[in-house]
Amino acid sequence: MSVTLRDVAVGESGRVAGFTPGAKAYRKRLLSMGLTRGVSVEVTRCAPMGDPIEVRVRGYSLSLRKEEAASLIVEPGA
Repeated sequence: MSVTLRDVAVGESGRVAGFTPGAKAYRKRLLSMGLTRGVSVEVTRCAPMGDPIEVRVRGYSLSLRKEEAASLIVEPGA
């Protein structure tokens, strides 16, 4: 079962499975930040109002807006 990164709770992790069909605006930017297919991500923090979220990927922390996170499909628990 795949969900978007936006739906992953704080403290949970997953593996990037791809991008949503309408994610062309963010795809190139997210790829340049290291969010490629198969990489492991962990949601570490979330701002009080829910935007942005902080994820741990490839040994560094990265903050993403909710709409950017919604364009990433992840397999939870990986």
